[in-house]
Amino acid sequence: MTAVTRLKIKVVPGASSSSVAGWLGDELKIRIAAPPEKGKANGAVLKLLARELRLDKSALSLVSGNTSPHKVIEIQGMTMSEVRSAFSGEG
Repeated sequence: MTAVTRLKIKVVPGASSSSVAGWLGDELKIRIAAPPEKGKANGAVLKLLARELRLDKSALSLVSGNTSPHKVIEIQGMTMSEVRSAFSGEG
């Protein structure tokens, strides 16, 4: 059975560059250069996470928080401990 993880993130759109800022409790803080309009920031978040986790973008989906800075991303093929360790050195 393939692992499925739900990752809580906090997005800060309109940043000078896109990067993973680190953990804020159980949320991963992500800075995104794209503006929060017409789904541009959401698309940029998925692209950044896919690159950082070395997954295909199709393995990630936005579950909730389409228009909110607090989002839930579903990740196919990784456990939460794998996700946490991938970002443990960030920030």
